[in-house]
Amino acid sequence: MADAQPTALPVIRVAAVVLLRDRRMLMVTARGRGVLYLPGGKIDAGESAAEALVRECREEVAVELDLPSIRELFTVTTQAHGEPDGRMVAMTLFAATTPDEPVPSSEVDAVHWVTTADAHRCPPAGVETLRRVAALGLID
Repeated sequence: MADAQPTALPVIRVAAVVLLRDRRMLMVTARGRGVLYLPGGKIDAGESAAEALVRECREEVAVELDLPSIRELFTVTTQAHGEPDGRMVAMTLFAATTPDEPVPSSEVDAVHWVTTADAHRCPPAGVETLRRVAALGLID
């Protein structure tokens, strides 16, 4: 009998928003944690990435996204922060606008407007997102 091959861990699929202001990007810190994350979260079964994005932005930073402004930018796939080695996250990033001022709500402790200088406070997916958004000329 052949040895069974290990089963790969399922990829964590998330949607996150790139909200910009004055060449800075919105990120958040979760309760009791100093790591910066993009507002967003896991895509639920039966939910599109854009639907997850709208729901998570409402839950985490109390904003209603301007639906016509939502457009997919890119997907970052990397090791998931705080997960076992080999557990990957595929984070689809969307540009969007909102008339609302982001404020912490739900599990979010604080909102931060960041630049690439804040990359040292981010998990791998956040570092890559900052790099790509800066390469697009949108943040410093």
